[in-house]
Amino acid sequence: MYWNTQLGVWGYVFMAVTMLLLWGTVITAIILVARSLAKPQDRHNPPAGFAPPPASRPAEEILAERFARGEIGAEEYQKSIAVLRGRPQP
Repeated sequence: MYWNTQLGVWGYVFMAVTMLLLWGTVITAIILVARSLAKPQDRHNPPAGFAPPPASRPAEEILAERFARGEIGAEEYQKSIAVLRGRPQP
């Protein structure tokens, strides 16, 4: 069967491997083009139920931490909390 062809066994093996590589490249190219044409927000939206972390911590939380570390006293803490809540003390 193989003695009258010019390709030989290895020619057919090479041809089969090349065909697999060709179709693999074509399919990969199609997938990459389809993904690049998708809307950017579709690819970067977080999954449902996922809340991104807040951009910054609340000011009252930072103030409470500074008070707990002893960086500010009780009087300064009370004044600052009142200012943050919109009730400045005289």
